[in-house]
Amino acid sequence: MSEFYEAAGAAGAKAPGPRGEQAGELSGRQAGEPLGEQERRVLTVVAPEDPEEGRSERLELILRAALPSESLIFTTAEAAAAFFRGRERRGGFAPVLFALSLGKSGVNLELERLIRRLRKEPDLLEGCVGGVISDAESDLYSKAAARRLAFAANLAGCAFPGRALVEGTRTLSNYDVMAMRAGSTLEEAYVSSARTLVRELLEFRGRLCQAEHLLSSADGVEPRTAGKKILVLHASLRKTSNTLALWGKTAEKLKGSGAEIKELSLQNGTLYDCAGCPYHTCLHYGERGSCFYGGVMADEVYPAVREADAVVMLCANYNDALSANLTAFINRLTALFRQVRFYDKALFALVVSGYSGGDLVAEQLIGAMNMNKTFYLPPRFALMVTANNAGTAVRLPGIDEKTAGFARSIIETLDNSADVF
Repeated sequence: MSEFYEAAGAAGAKAPGPRGEQAGELSGRQAGEPLGEQERRVLTVVAPEDPEEGRSERLELILRAALPSESLIFTTAEAAAAFFRGRERRGGFAPVLFALSLGKSGVNLELERLIRRLRKEPDLLEGCVGGVISDAESDLYSKAAARRLAFAANLAGCAFPGRALVEGTRTLSNYDVMAMRAGSTLEEAYVSSARTLVRELLEFRGRLCQAEHLLSSADGVEPRTAGKKILVLHASLRKTSNTLALWGKTAEKLKGSGAEIKELSLQNGTLYDCAGCPYHTCLHYGERGSCFYGGVMADEVYPAVREADAVVMLCANYNDALSANLTAFINRLTALFRQVRFYDKALFALVVSGYSGGDLVAEQLIGAMNMNKTFYLPPRFALMVTANNAGTAVRLPGIDEKTAGFARSIIETLDNSADVF
């Protein structure tokens, strides 16, 4: 751990104190330059502490290096829930950092209690914007735990900015490329990522404000203005698709909103999956807004993604996973991602399962599109229903109210793209 003390110490960290702190007792130190006006927004940290395992020493060092001095920290699900129930909602986004200590097993019993509480109180995190630091003594489990928590928090009203996860695996090999580019150690890259996430949460004023802040220094990238261009992607047959039928009901409710809707079908034979070009080959084509494999992805999808303010993915649940063509779409985004980030674009999903498993598909989208590809995740980003036979989805009890609420969420997100706290 000596390397970690050195990396964290460079950010002003102290050695870890006793475990089991209550709210406010473990106050972090400011990282780097003073935070100034963002100190007015107090960061709430939810660090569920397993009664048997406690909090890892490495995560404790990360928090001490990254947190501002006035952070509120809760180590139990019930204490955090009581705080969120009683807080004053002043508009804008209240920043929340979830800090997960997963040990070797990937199981944190207090995290399970937190997820249970979020599922029981679907408005508990209304008005919050969240990020996750997930630390494990294994090269497994850290991302899966973060996805599960993010999904539960999102259903409880929490938004997530693009790239909302900072992940610490046992080896930290996930920081190999970042450390190489920065000329730093893996430990320093981990600390730097945590500090960046905290700062983004504190400065978050809406997806367009975040995008302008993060992209303003990027070569060839112009910050976008607010708009209502919606890109809808699917790979279904219109005649039999419950997913497309539900989107039809949603689209009806978007009429008159000023939204400009573009639908693209990615059916079999129109889209080749990524075959893993060498980095410089992918970068070469990405800089030209294209891809080595060309086709509909380069000709139609890339330009549409660039123009979109929101992307709606219509996902039929295939064996508890995205369809092959939607998965190929995400994989092929990598070439465009070499040149463009998607912080300014909101992600929505409509998921239809024949029997069960809509949550698994939604979590897959969170991991791929938000935590990896930087799409903004609005509160309750996914409408999930279960319907098997063709035509049954549009006849489900309460489906008109659900599609109306989904349409309203899309428009409110596009209308309120630059909320000010």
